[in-house]
Amino acid sequence: MFNGRFNHTLDEKGRLAIPARFKDIPSLQENPCLMVTNHINCLWAFTKDEWQIIEDHVAKLPLMNNNLSSLRRYFISGAKECVIKQGRITLPPDLREIAGLQKDVMLVGGIKYFEIWDKSRWDEEFIRAREEFQVSGPALADLGI
Repeated sequence: MFNGRFNHTLDEKGRLAIPARFKDIPSLQENPCLMVTNHINCLWAFTKDEWQIIEDHVAKLPLMNNNLSSLRRYFISGAKECVIKQGRITLPPDLREIAGLQKDVMLVGGIKYFEIWDKSRWDEEFIRAREEFQVSGPALADLGI
């Protein structure tokens, strides 16, 4: 599972070191490749196995639903295969641009995926998430957490 937060740096070619904790995930050891796609203000990275589950699920959804069209056009179409070589992946320029990634980035575990944030955007998002978390206790209790 992807968990934890890690400060990292992108080099001039967009290469990103993958934390050892993430590389130890069995499905990444079997298939050293991540599927990376755009999300809101960041990128999301999945193992190929987890990405296949998403694709299989989306393939079963109705084609003529405008909300699902947006999902396909933005999230699904943005996915790029990023092979892990020498412990790093190269993030494609279009994905780096969409997420506003500069040099300093944060990798943020999300259990089945991890997020890749520009550090300055992450700092803002973390403050917002912390404030929202303080208010969301009752809703989390309703979910059994």
